[in-house]
Amino acid sequence: MNDVIKSTMRGVADHGWLSSRHTFSFGHYYNPNFIGFSDLRVINDDRVAPAKGFGTHPHQDMEIFSYVLEGALEHKDSMGTGSVIRPGDVQIMSAGSGVAHSEFNHSPEAGVHFLQIWIMPAVKGAQPRYQQQFYSPEQKRGRLQLVLSPNGADGSLEIRQDVRVYAGLFDGEETATLKLAGHRHAYVHVARGAVEVNGQALGEGDGLRLRQVEAITLAKGADAEVLVFDLRPNELPGMH
Repeated sequence: MNDVIKSTMRGVADHGWLSSRHTFSFGHYYNPNFIGFSDLRVINDDRVAPAKGFGTHPHQDMEIFSYVLEGALEHKDSMGTGSVIRPGDVQIMSAGSGVAHSEFNHSPEAGVHFLQIWIMPAVKGAQPRYQQQFYSPEQKRGRLQLVLSPNGADGSLEIRQDVRVYAGLFDGEETATLKLAGHRHAYVHVARGAVEVNGQALGEGDGLRLRQVEAITLAKGADAEVLVFDLRPNELPGMH
């Protein structure tokens, strides 16, 4: 069974400096049908006003990654990491036994638009760590570039879970097929534009839950930027 989470079905949080859309239950938004999917717990589509952001706050036992679509995001954390994340960059913070961080719009004039995504880790209390990597448009154009994996395969960043995350750009005749091992679940999130996934038309902000799937084909893109999650065949997130 496959089902679409339409962009308009997402939770809404508007704090003035922050406009956020929640694919899954988060903060004041709770929907029992959208608690998460497999180990995927949060997809927040965030737009932050110039020079504003999330002040220092703690996390524990969560794999948190940011994917910037427009603008620049400034990261600082209690591990001593300081960096600026721009379009094409993937940043992952493994909170492990505990880490505090802040995320601010680096620009005093332009907004920043990014996805903040949480994935449940396979282990508790691990050593916190931070990783960041740039993936060029050429690496993602008309194909799915592996950006996160359990073992850092193919130049990807390491994540502490049996999950693989791919990023791709699709327009016009460009098409790609991802074959999945065994009976996996998968989630596709359209960050921008529009695309067909296994024949299902999806627009900006839409997501598609796929269960027991062997292959995912993306085609008929219209300036589409897409994230694909190859997940364990579980329904709800949980520590295992």
